[in-house]
Amino acid sequence: MKAQKWHGHATVRAAALIGCTALVLSMTGTTAQAHTRDVTRQTLGADDGWGSYGTGTTGGAAADAAHVYTVTTWTQFKAALADGGTAPKIIKVKGTIDAVSEGCDAFAAPGYDFDAYLAKYSPQAWGLDTDLSAEPDDSPEGLRRASAANQDTAIKANIPANTTVIGVGKNAGFKGASLQIKAVDNVIVRNLAFESPLDCFPQWDPTDGTNGNWNSEYDTAVVYGSTHVWLDHNTFTDGSHPDGAAPTYFGMLYQQHDGELDIVRGADYVTASWNVFTEHDKTILIGNSDSESTAVGDRGHLKVTFHHNLFSGLVERAPRVRFGQVDSYNNHFVADEGYSYSFGIGKESQLVAEHNAFTLPDGISAAKTLKRWNVSPLTADDNYVNGTLTDLIAVHNAEIPAEALESGAGWTPTLRTKVDPAKAVPGIVDCGAGAGRLH
Repeated sequence: MKAQKWHGHATVRAAALIGCTALVLSMTGTTAQAHTRDVTRQTLGADDGWGSYGTGTTGGAAADAAHVYTVTTWTQFKAALADGGTAPKIIKVKGTIDAVSEGCDAFAAPGYDFDAYLAKYSPQAWGLDTDLSAEPDDSPEGLRRASAANQDTAIKANIPANTTVIGVGKNAGFKGASLQIKAVDNVIVRNLAFESPLDCFPQWDPTDGTNGNWNSEYDTAVVYGSTHVWLDHNTFTDGSHPDGAAPTYFGMLYQQHDGELDIVRGADYVTASWNVFTEHDKTILIGNSDSESTAVGDRGHLKVTFHHNLFSGLVERAPRVRFGQVDSYNNHFVADEGYSYSFGIGKESQLVAEHNAFTLPDGISAAKTLKRWNVSPLTADDNYVNGTLTDLIAVHNAEIPAEALESGAGWTPTLRTKVDPAKAVPGIVDCGAGAGRLH
């Protein structure tokens, strides 16, 4: 998917941006802006989504002066994360920090050669019946594994409990990094532009599908078994490496991206507000497996709220949901010709999707906004498609009766601040969402 596809909505976007400045200044009830003028110490407001449940989400708001950092390099960022353990900390990111500034070659294990990899594992030479898991360490696959391990260590950053990571100044963000919010409580990530990490060493799996497939690692951000997380006013994009520009090998796309945001392994109490998710394929995954061993830890968890986010130029998973009670309201979904679906209805999911707006181009039906992976009831009321009130479930069932959906998620969200009229959502969200728009 090429970055310029968004340009096809230029007229819609231009109209939505009229009066943006006045609109942003007038918005209320959407974040914790009233709590303090120092945005680096802002906390998630009361009743602002699942992240506000119980003890709420305060991040590093209580940090003392010794635990407030300003970082401009990847090394400084990792050092700040490691300093002070779980004491409250605020990390201010200034400028764009590149986690892969030396390029992919810096991670390559001695002897690794991509041409040799292609030669050995081509379908003509290797076939499509045997995966590569048993390949020895000195084989092309073994050297790829070693190279991938080097990248894994280099680009992942573990965010400790009681931490706020926030962009300051202009153009703050990360390129090629993977933030790991893993088994911790109380984290805030705000006002950052993320360019999705590029897997330098994707793995070829001959047994994946009929023709084999390239599989990649590294989500931009992962919430793994963590609680009380607030992601706000960030921008997630593939940036300078869109899938549409990727080559093909063995007749399959050389996929170097994974997800933009995964919330998995019993994670709970997450609010994602005023973010932009754009130009990506597999965008957001909530619950990573249908397996019973995973389900044991996910049932009763994965409670997530999405509000006032812009989802544009995506293929799928905005989000795809398993198990969780997910509340998605006041979001704007802008599709293009590469669109597959927005909401994925997965195993035992309890999705409430209300007061959202969809902008779909000619030729894409509102029936595609929902995709059924498993039979799980959902609530989908008061949603507008191209300015018209539309019953998404009814349209889906009429056009795709073999994958009929049931109405009624079985719960009613109560943790919401100001709910805007769905018809006004495109103008409000397009004006206010994303990095650089935090006031």
